[in-house]
Amino acid sequence: MSDQKKKILVTGANGLLGSSLVPLLVWRGFDVVATGRGENRVLDPQLIRSGNIQYVPLDLLDGVDIEKKIISMAPDQIVHAGAQTQVDFCEQNPVECWNTNVTATRFIISAAEKVNAGLVYVSTDFVFSGEKGMYREEDDPGPVNYYGSSKLAAEKSVMGSCLNWSIARTVLVYGNSKLSHRTNILTWVRDELTRGKSIKVVNDQVRTPTFVNDLAEGICLMIEKNASGIFHLSGKDVLTPYEMAIAAAEYFSLDTSLITPVDASTFSQPAKRPLKTGFNIDKAKRELGYSPTAFSLAISKAFNVLRSTFNV
Repeated sequence: MSDQKKKILVTGANGLLGSSLVPLLVWRGFDVVATGRGENRVLDPQLIRSGNIQYVPLDLLDGVDIEKKIISMAPDQIVHAGAQTQVDFCEQNPVECWNTNVTATRFIISAAEKVNAGLVYVSTDFVFSGEKGMYREEDDPGPVNYYGSSKLAAEKSVMGSCLNWSIARTVLVYGNSKLSHRTNILTWVRDELTRGKSIKVVNDQVRTPTFVNDLAEGICLMIEKNASGIFHLSGKDVLTPYEMAIAAAEYFSLDTSLITPVDASTFSQPAKRPLKTGFNIDKAKRELGYSPTAFSLAISKAFNVLRSTFNV
């Protein structure tokens, strides 16, 4: 079957990544089944009326529902982007976290095996300890919180399956929240400073933040090239959250003096965060042709939409 005729089922279509990935897949010529918790909340109805996409509610905690719908839809490829990603929530609610991130993934795997579908699993830099940073795909994982442990367990289930599988790990995703109900670091900074509120942002954690459009593009490339194995998909700029916050404030001409750099030890958070993650993305560049947007340009692309959204 030609790549351009493949049917792709996407979980988590109502999230930040899903709301960017689904339209891109449609534009690239795929037939898309977008799934999410409850009704469609972010996809343009006009896109759905185009005929190459349908939205189907899917309960990731219901294995019977997952199997029934995946067998009915018979996708050629599944992109499993749905997850519980709130790190502190996962630490305080380990059973719900495990059910959403691990058990649901195993339901997806089981159903995918019945229709012989390929699987792209979306994972995270939090599978690593954060002791050294700039991780390669072959580096040993060592999560320091329950969220990271749950994502690593799901990865192992994917790797142990009989599927044609691939894993897309990513780092601190940001982008246009107009398409999603979820905030991210840039929109949070924008909202808080607009209200004149002072904020504290960590400056001792290192990341390679990922523009959501780049992540969606990377996943499309994985599908189009029938890639297998693990790929690190992130931005190329090494930044702290504080540096990201300052850049956001400057873009909106907001008061940067309201932003105070602090160490992670300042916060009493239920879940520990890895200090230094960030990815080496050489493999994705070499094998996929992945080329992420520079942070300075990506922030402009994201916020150009947000300017009109917030009437700036």
